[in-house]
Amino acid sequence: MFRKNPPAGSPPPPPTERVTSVLGPGINWKGSLHGSGGVRIEGTFEGDIAVRGLVVIGETGRVNCPELRANTVVVAGALRGNVLAEKLEIRSTGRVWGDVTVVSFSTEEGAFLRGQVRMEEQVQIVVESPESEEDLSTPVSSDSE
Repeated sequence: MFRKNPPAGSPPPPPTERVTSVLGPGINWKGSLHGSGGVRIEGTFEGDIAVRGLVVIGETGRVNCPELRANTVVVAGALRGNVLAEKLEIRSTGRVWGDVTVVSFSTEEGAFLRGQVRMEEQVQIVVESPESEEDLSTPVSSDSE
């Protein structure tokens, strides 16, 4: 009765800070990972990652991507690629090869990072949905026939 309807251009929901999906050990995946939620990678992943939420690369996880974009990234395995995140944590078993742009950064003793760290007051995590990718396709016109 007294509920307000959110405006059409309302901000996206807050990021998920828990794991909702797992790529288990022994799984090799190539492709794109986009969306919202939390994901834990214990296998091998090669491709693009853009997640509104949490990305955990477990001790057995191996990730190779040009740029990993997420709100929170925890690395206990190996990551080859740049990171754009609000928060990055590299555990003692974690290895990162790439440049890092973050708001918050922490490491444990024994962690490895080869790259530059750039800390900002805020970062913009852009996550494209599959629907928006279809909208970007070039329309086919019948004039060319």
